Amino acid sequence: MGVYTTEIASDKIPSDNPIHQRLLKAYYAANPYVTGDLLELGCGEGRGVELLAPLAKSYTGIDKIKSVTEALSNKYPSYKFSDGVFPPFPYEDNSYDTIVTFQVIEHVKKDEEFIKEIHRVLKEGGKALITTPNIKMTLSRNPWHEREYTADQLEELCSRYFKSVEMKGIAGNEKVMEYYEQNKVSVNKVMRFDIFNLQYRLPASILRVPYDLLNRRNRNKLKTSDDELVKSIGHEDYLVKGKDEQNLDLFCILTK
Repeated sequence: MGVYTTEIASDKIPSDNPIHQRLLKAYYAANPYVTGDLLELGCGEGRGVELLAPLAKSYTGIDKIKSVTEALSNKYPSYKFSDGVFPPFPYEDNSYDTIVTFQVIEHVKKDEEFIKEIHRVLKEGGKALITTPNIKMTLSRNPWHEREYTADQLEELCSRYFKSVEMKGIAGNEKVMEYYEQNKVSVNKVMRFDIFNLQYRLPASILRVPYDLLNRRNRNKLKTSDDELVKSIGHEDYLVKGKDEQNLDLFCILTK
């Protein structure tokens, strides 16, 4: 399907493997929560469809990239896919038992409306699962993101609409954190040239192309310097833990 910025980590690009596995972990972590009619907001290229859809009575996926959802419709004719920019969502009130949305909310301009809409289309007693990067562990500004959150910030936002908000996180084992530290050293070498702090002062639209070029170069460099580490990381090297500033991603469980 091939829509590859460094934001869309691919299982087909070897240097993306640690990021792909990190994103995949959310779907494994979601398994126990999936029941009934399932909606995935921002399904991307279908990373988790085969993991989650068989657990549900029905599966619906929506994403903003039409070519991606068309390809998914052809690949998985038993499931429903549509394209659209949200919020709002093109669904009736109280339509879904489970909603998953992984690494999406940081891209959404109207994040409060996004949470409000999740509450609207979720059935009473239903669960929504959200992952997003933990800003405490972010190494540089990501110009593809509208914002990033601390655990407290996301918890407060979700609590405006949901009666139950359980904040967990996705952390890494020693192998993952070795990769993280290597990445940190590499990113800091680049950032030392940003003496005017332009990454935070320039508009995001200007930064996206250089960000992608440097990010891809960095991932390739990490693979070259420690190929075995990059290849060996799997989803089982990422762990679901309680709320902690050292978690790589926030993993939030909402109950209506």
